[in-house]
Amino acid sequence: MRAPKFWRPGHGASLPASLLAPFTPAYSACTRIHRGFISPKRANVPVICVGNLTVGGGGKTPTALALAKLIRDWGVAVHFLTRGYGGAAHGPLRVDAKQHNARKVGDEPLLLARRAPTWLARNRPAGARMAIAHGAEAIIMDDGFQNPSLIKDASLMVVDAGFGFGNERLMPSGPLREPIARGLARADAVVLIGTDETGLAARLSGSGVPLLLAQLTPSLQALNLRERTVFAFAGIARPGKFFTTLEAVGCNIVHRVSFPDHHRFTPSEIMALVEHAGAEGAVPVTTEKDWVRLPQEAKAMVEPVPVTLEWQDPKAVERIIRPALASGAQTDG
Repeated sequence: MRAPKFWRPGHGASLPASLLAPFTPAYSACTRIHRGFISPKRANVPVICVGNLTVGGGGKTPTALALAKLIRDWGVAVHFLTRGYGGAAHGPLRVDAKQHNARKVGDEPLLLARRAPTWLARNRPAGARMAIAHGAEAIIMDDGFQNPSLIKDASLMVVDAGFGFGNERLMPSGPLREPIARGLARADAVVLIGTDETGLAARLSGSGVPLLLAQLTPSLQALNLRERTVFAFAGIARPGKFFTTLEAVGCNIVHRVSFPDHHRFTPSEIMALVEHAGAEGAVPVTTEKDWVRLPQEAKAMVEPVPVTLEWQDPKAVERIIRPALASGAQTDG
């Protein structure tokens, strides 16, 4: 899916958004009905939820990875629990980054599984039980903010500072999955990622929900591309973020190609990109999330550019997460 331009900030009064507005009540009604038929279950270990209010990427996976590192450093065995968007598998199953591909499990689970045990399950309580049976002492629920099937001990709402809440309209006239106020009421903290150029931090601070500031920074592997000529392509929600990262690294970008989010690359498509890059004397590069979706035989031809999430104030994160882990453990006992 490629997000329409009228979903962007400042386009709430655009003609397409206005024309689609009458369909919003139907979408909202379906969401309420779905939630009404679900009775939340309590897992036997603490559950930390990472999600957002908008369709598309906002930095959920890097946030989940950063939280997992933090929790592991505290000596807690943490597992990921994910739906596996874009994959065919329903689970519950443990994701194996060496055995599974994106067509089966989706791209985010492959990234998560390279860092910690990861369980894919459309039925989240069933996935939680599998994780606990295999040693999980805490669970990070990826992209579960709108999923009520598990009781959360802490819910973090991730917001891309550059996109915010888009045009602030509900689907389909905007990118919002639910009203902003309703989402904030369930959030234990908001993770604001990137440079705040629109005053979003001040607005969110006024909500009374703790604000955790963070930045996505290139990894050491990415820094090896400094001053090199690159041919960049990306199939994520906002490819421009990737191109900006390359500029920050110091790359000379000769071409930028954007694809829809979660795009499934074909071998011929990748070969065409690689050949074009070669003709330009450039290194073909893409995001780590896109790289895991490449055909296996094409991965050696393309350089992934990993990023990591860095907290501005790790102590502020600890003040949210440690009590949640303790609360969940006490409840389980």
